[in-house]
Amino acid sequence: MKKSSLFILLLIVLTGCRTTPFGGHAVIDWVDFIKWEDIEYNGIYSGVLADEKFIGEKLGTVKYKVADNVTNPNYKIRNGDAAFHEKGTEIFTIHGHSNLIAVKDASQINGYSVYYSRDATEQQWHFKNVPLDKVNKIEIYQPYTSEGNLLLSTYTNLEELKHILELLKNSEESPNFSPNTEKGDPDYFHIVLYTGQPIAYKFDLQFDGATYYWYPWDPAILSNEIETYLKKK
Repeated sequence: MKKSSLFILLLIVLTGCRTTPFGGHAVIDWVDFIKWEDIEYNGIYSGVLADEKFIGEKLGTVKYKVADNVTNPNYKIRNGDAAFHEKGTEIFTIHGHSNLIAVKDASQINGYSVYYSRDATEQQWHFKNVPLDKVNKIEIYQPYTSEGNLLLSTYTNLEELKHILELLKNSEESPNFSPNTEKGDPDYFHIVLYTGQPIAYKFDLQFDGATYYWYPWDPAILSNEIETYLKKK
């Protein structure tokens, strides 16, 4: 590879954007963030607000949406900036958790997007972090419908909860798994685990027509028994 080409490649990687060597605007791949009072909060992709009762006081509103508006990779993020939320979107505290904030978001389960301060804590909403003995409710959703996230079923029975968690826990890690898409996109589901805490754990689960799989971290293959719980009750 020529030195000039290598330099361009490195520049793209380091700035997190896509551009051309002949000038023009950069297309920046923004991480979902909100900056507030000099703290940068990142979106919790594997978590949702468990209940609106956990919402605290209003902190303020988003001042500027950077996605679609900022094309300078040297732009310095400012207080009130958000990656994807429109100006005026309200920002709230979450009761008892100073490292978390939330914003109203109709596209999300339970109506809010949630964020954590990466300075105060690490991303800790992975399946390995779930206190399985405290899971008291599981919900199954079908996303991307005309109604948004369609609730298919809710489970609170202890035996059903135990069985679902066992199926998840006993899934077989398969980092190299590739779904079969010959007949189209797989069926998508969200599985949400509630533990009594403000943030419930949310994971993607899919079915490609032959195999059920999900993403506790790397792809993992599920027993076909999970099908029993993915139907509308």
